[in-house]
Amino acid sequence: MLPRTRYAKSGDVHIAYQVIGEGPIDLVLVPGFISNVELLWDWPPLAHLLNRLAGFSRLILFDKRGTGLSDRIGGVAPLEQRMDDVRAVMDAVGSERAALFGISEGGAMSTLFAATYPDRTRALVLYGTYASYTEWVLSSDKLAAFIAEIESSWGTGTSLRHFAPDAAGDRAFRDWWARFERLGASPQAVIDLTRMNLEIDTRAILPTIRVPTLIIHRAGDVRVAVEAGRYQAAHIPGATYVELPGRDHIVWVGDGDAAIDAVERFLTGSVAAVEPDRVLATVMFTDIVESTRRAGDLGDREWSQLLDRHRALARREFARFRGREVQSTGDGFLVTFDGPARAIRCAEGVRNAVRPLGLDLRIGLHTGEIVVAGNDISGIAVHLAARVAGAARAGEVLVSSTVKDLVAGSGIRFADRGSHALKGFEGEMRLYGVESGAAPAA
Repeated sequence: MLPRTRYAKSGDVHIAYQVIGEGPIDLVLVPGFISNVELLWDWPPLAHLLNRLAGFSRLILFDKRGTGLSDRIGGVAPLEQRMDDVRAVMDAVGSERAALFGISEGGAMSTLFAATYPDRTRALVLYGTYASYTEWVLSSDKLAAFIAEIESSWGTGTSLRHFAPDAAGDRAFRDWWARFERLGASPQAVIDLTRMNLEIDTRAILPTIRVPTLIIHRAGDVRVAVEAGRYQAAHIPGATYVELPGRDHIVWVGDGDAAIDAVERFLTGSVAAVEPDRVLATVMFTDIVESTRRAGDLGDREWSQLLDRHRALARREFARFRGREVQSTGDGFLVTFDGPARAIRCAEGVRNAVRPLGLDLRIGLHTGEIVVAGNDISGIAVHLAARVAGAARAGEVLVSSTVKDLVAGSGIRFADRGSHALKGFEGEMRLYGVESGAAPAA
């Protein structure tokens, strides 16, 4: 009997999911670039691996927004929205803490979730994943040819040669793969997703992951170079790395049981402690331009009233975009967010809200690991965000390259502000100004 497909609400989007198994570990399978939770069970080798996972876990399957049985959306959702879909599904099934099993393209959102929500992540498992698409999957100069192939042959099974060359001659599997293409995503969705993936680079967040991590990669993987797996293993603290023979990227082609053996051994024996006080966050500093001069011009009473209006408008935007106010700095704020795109939209909202008061703000954003101690935060990410804010022009929202790399697909546009030497950062950091009106409303 197949698992029942249900729907969880993530914002305004319905996410299709299934639950199977009654094991002691909740295991969320974060799929590759396309999926269809009902079609997965139609191919026996894949159904076998899923049943194996369900044998030692409560297995939670879902289709990412825009794919499979989940709601279709215009364009492609940014990484943090897709990360929210994981949380929405976990909430729907009553899972407080789960292991995440990210496959291929699902690795980026899995690593971001694990770094942002270590208290909800029991462990992280990555198979055939990468931190930079252009570095280890598809370079930008090959994009046009790949898109042309999608345009001309998506839905025929032709793409199988890019993922599992050893199975490309199997007529039955190729026919199933053709259905998987058609029922997984439309050609335009695949093209949009590929373009967005070209912009994603999560290398900067790998050292912030503090949960037990297993990385599995096949030595000859034709889709994602094995160096991608080795890089992640070298940069995620304490990660376990398992390299398997084979060249097929698809886990259920070839010796899929070897990968599941590694997952089972890792999860059933993993009892390492999580450090929930160290999390990934986007840190925002705001500052009123020429506040000292304005205060002198207005006098204490009028300046105090103006600051009160400024704070009220800013806090309205913080609440709207899930910002956590850490402290008011007199004429500015220190705020954290669990997603960089939300932080940018909030920054623009705050800046625009206070302009009618005759105030210009400098706002700086950086994403990195912070240490949470009660209501206070610390860490190099906090210092860097302050430095970025200090480099901002009047009325500008300025972000680090780390923030820019994590918001691909959000529709946010940037102007390159060049490289800057920031105190506390080795070398130079490239900074980007958010173009006015580039951050759509929530």
